Amino acid sequence: MAQLYSSVKPTPMLKDELDIVIPTIRNLDFLEMWRPIFEDYHLIIVQDGDPSKDIKIPEGFDYELYNRDDINRILGPKASCISFKDSACRCFGYMVSKKKYIYTIDDDCFVAKDPSGKEINALEQHIKNLLSPSTPHFFNTLYDPFRDGADFVRGYPFSMREGAITAVSHGLWLNIPDYDAPTQLVKPLERNSRYVDAVMTIPKGTLFPMCGMNLAFDRELIGPAMYFGLMGDGQPIGRYDDMWAGWCVKVICDHMGWGVKTGLPYIWHSKASNPFVNLKKEYNGIFWQEEAIPFFQTVTLPKECTSVQQCYLELAKLVKEKLGKVDPYFIKLAAGMVTWIEAWEELNSPEGTEAKAKAPKGKND
Repeated sequence: MAQLYSSVKPTPMLKDELDIVIPTIRNLDFLEMWRPIFEDYHLIIVQDGDPSKDIKIPEGFDYELYNRDDINRILGPKASCISFKDSACRCFGYMVSKKKYIYTIDDDCFVAKDPSGKEINALEQHIKNLLSPSTPHFFNTLYDPFRDGADFVRGYPFSMREGAITAVSHGLWLNIPDYDAPTQLVKPLERNSRYVDAVMTIPKGTLFPMCGMNLAFDRELIGPAMYFGLMGDGQPIGRYDDMWAGWCVKVICDHMGWGVKTGLPYIWHSKASNPFVNLKKEYNGIFWQEEAIPFFQTVTLPKECTSVQQCYLELAKLVKEKLGKVDPYFIKLAAGMVTWIEAWEELNSPEGTEAKAKAPKGKND
């Protein structure tokens, strides 16, 4: 299968500056399709579920593999902030990474093709998005003016044409759309075949539903805010992990003056999850999002918050004060947000960096 995609192998961009984070509960056979694109990069695999289960990883990849036992050993009591039996466990990979950039992808996502039939190098496009400026403060009607063949349109302020730093690149999906359970139930056979050749900056003050299955970000810039929350086992909600992170990240990026891009690249999402299982996970979130989204739309961070960590701790305080009235879960979530920052700071201190160098099960080829 890998030979079919040998033509897409690029000259690796940011080879030593980017980690690929993959959450999984199964063997990672899907990596064979990605081999020409991923084989030059370091992988951080976060195994969810039963830590005694052996998962198989194709030969030839440079990787670290962490399971729940590793998370408990490395974080100790602070491991309580990392979700169990939910893809939110992936954010542990962000914490232990030693690189500037992160790309995260789900294990049911494959290489997509553009309308001409050419295989899409999703990682390369994400890197291009992150390395070019964003335009969050004034919308350009030709979308991303920094793409080849595009520019700023007439009437765009010259004082804003340098753009802003890009913190997040949010990619999209062909085939199985990223729908919630009610939409899955009423549109069980719907597939996305619409490829839009565009990248745009999400305007300042506008939230978006972030999907974690095809996502890249500047870890050094926004990493401490990429917490996927308390979801899954023992929690009254699931499948809102990436969206929670997206709301927090966007509020903080707006405060710090950074940009978030969405659009290209596409991946092929191969497997629809069970809508009845999803509905059970999402049920509370469907109600709670009607309170949470207005909260994030109106929240303001004080000018004294000059770092992502300060912003995130302020958000945690406000979540407890405002959303704690909606349900006690948000008080627990706010505590998890604080613990996450404490663990991030601890693990990314000089002493923590030394501890991270002692990788668990893994292979270097």
